[in-house]
Amino acid sequence: MGGSLPGCDHSQGSSARRRGKRGVPKSEALGYSQGGFSTKIHLRAEGFGKPMVFYLSEGQRNEMVGFWPLMDNGEIKRAGRGRPKLRPGRICADKGYAKGVVRRYLRRLGINITIARRSNEHRGGAFDRAIYRTRNLVERLINRLKHFRRVATRYEKLAENYEAMLKLAAIKIWL
Repeated sequence: MGGSLPGCDHSQGSSARRRGKRGVPKSEALGYSQGGFSTKIHLRAEGFGKPMVFYLSEGQRNEMVGFWPLMDNGEIKRAGRGRPKLRPGRICADKGYAKGVVRRYLRRLGINITIARRSNEHRGGAFDRAIYRTRNLVERLINRLKHFRRVATRYEKLAENYEAMLKLAAIKIWL
């Protein structure tokens, strides 16, 4: 029997220091939110609603943690010669990205902004209903990704495996 106490497994004790509050490593992008134990998928889509870049975070994290990785990735090869295009012409996003720092950053880069305003924000500028409705493309893209069972239920324990399943689903959508 040795010197261990009943019910004590030393393999669990050694990894407890690396884990988050509830026993899941932070690097696995799992966390509690209103919907339960889940992963939040941040994504950047091209103009016709097809996925370009993914970023995974814990379910309880806000959207701002995914903004900077999405803006730093997602190069588009130009038709002719030259460097790949990294900056989009317009950003359409939901209220989670409605922060002053994001708006200032996008204006400084010369990117047009269509971000839903929060209830406590001043509504300035002209409102273009057609452009505002393009935000719907991302919501429909997430719905199409959730048609893949492995993406919808997250069978994979590791975040890198789950991201691989997201990439496979994205490839299927692009085809």
